[in-house]
Amino acid sequence: MEFDIRLPIGLMFAIFGTVLATYGLLSDPSIYQRSLGINMNLNWGAVLLISGFVLLYFGRRAGAKS
Repeated sequence: MEFDIRLPIGLMFAIFGTVLATYGLLSDPSIYQRSLGINMNLNWGAVLLISGFVLLYFGRRAGAKS
């Protein structure tokens, strides 16, 4: 079995995305007035989480084929 870089990077993105999205959900909404009321922590946390899961999926799928 060869080392696939998508697995650790996907795990890192998924962990960072979870932390950032959780902070976005639990933080005070008044801090988002500078960004026109858009919760950027939640949005980018979701992007990182989805990217991490995609990388993990493709990394696991490639490992199962070999």
